[in-house]
Amino acid sequence: MTPLLVGATGLGALFALILLQVPIAFAMIIVGVIGFALQTGWGPALTILASEPAGLLASVDLATVPLFLLMGTFASVAGFSSDIYAAAAALFGHRRGGLAYATIGGCAAFGAVCGSSTATAATFAKAALPEMLRRGYSPAFATGTIAAGGTLKALIPPSIVMILYCIVARTFIFDLFTASLVPALLAIVLNLLAIRIMVSLNPGAAPIGERMPWSERIAALRKAAPVILLMLVLFGGLYSGVFTVNEAASVAAVLALALALWRGRLDRTVLWTGLRETAAATAMIYGVIIGASIFSYFISTARVPDALIGAIGELNLPPVAIIFALLVAYLILGAVFDEIAAMLITVPFVLPIIDKLGYDPIWWGVINVVVIELGMIIPPIGIIVFILHGLAPDIPLRTIYRGVTPFIIADLVLLALLTLVPSIALWLPAVLR
Repeated sequence: MTPLLVGATGLGALFALILLQVPIAFAMIIVGVIGFALQTGWGPALTILASEPAGLLASVDLATVPLFLLMGTFASVAGFSSDIYAAAAALFGHRRGGLAYATIGGCAAFGAVCGSSTATAATFAKAALPEMLRRGYSPAFATGTIAAGGTLKALIPPSIVMILYCIVARTFIFDLFTASLVPALLAIVLNLLAIRIMVSLNPGAAPIGERMPWSERIAALRKAAPVILLMLVLFGGLYSGVFTVNEAASVAAVLALALALWRGRLDRTVLWTGLRETAAATAMIYGVIIGASIFSYFISTARVPDALIGAIGELNLPPVAIIFALLVAYLILGAVFDEIAAMLITVPFVLPIIDKLGYDPIWWGVINVVVIELGMIIPPIGIIVFILHGLAPDIPLRTIYRGVTPFIIADLVLLALLTLVPSIALWLPAVLR
């Protein structure tokens, strides 16, 4: 069999197992081990079942995952999301669309201290959606804003998605965190611009609220001060060079725990539930990473990336055309498949092509995160849209998708800008080196 046929067969077997409801981690392990065994024998194939998990379990970089998840758990328990939203709403709620601006800003701020996009969206659905509906915001506009705000977490460090990409692509986590800062700011600006355009075209979707007195605004800001402290410690320590990524994760988790205790929000039951949920999420992530590593080993041994590079080279297409073709494939794949799983499965195939075309793997990591953002809200399987519908079952899915459409357009604009101007992502890491 040719390498390309081996790769196609492996992918086909993998998707078949996933369709049969085999967990993706086990599906990748099964295909990786069997595919490797057919090439080299069962002895070496079974050896990687021990060597790959052992290497990943000893990875210091991967240890940041449970720490950032713990930080997000304690931040949620401490009530930081409602404090951030209340402060932002106090400052901007009197403007047309002010609560929508507050939701985007609040999600971005809370995303910096929470390890999960879905958790951010679910938290703000509880904190912001009732208030927006009570003030006369249209259900489509309100849910669309919250869904868009939730996706921002993927692009705002510390991001679990970025850490997973770096582990599989073998790049530095700090470099990707740094590269994502300017695109994250640009994403926030584009989302705010989308809100501005929507309320201009349809003022009735976002009535103007009452202006709060300055005393109440200052009180709301003081209540949000612990969140600001946590963000300053995390980002200040990380980007000033005081902390490594691992140390920043540890310090942020301990500080979030201390703040939750200080606020009296943490009892034995809540602590146990948070630890249990974090352990379950960590086990799932570790399993997927181990499966992706074994599957990648099989693909590399079969020389599938080399064959793909050769086949693409024969097409004589400009690099940017190949990149756009890959992005279209990712968006189609993400519309019907789990986005993070799609990223982990395709990295062994795609990353050598990116490298051969002369692009930076860090830049491609940022592109992957933006595509994952889109996959979380794009139909037919937008996980955040389904979460919002589950929390607000009276609002139909089609209404939520209608509300999120302008934000999908904003993300597509961001994706096009990053693709055509890679320096948007690569400028800051180059300055800091």
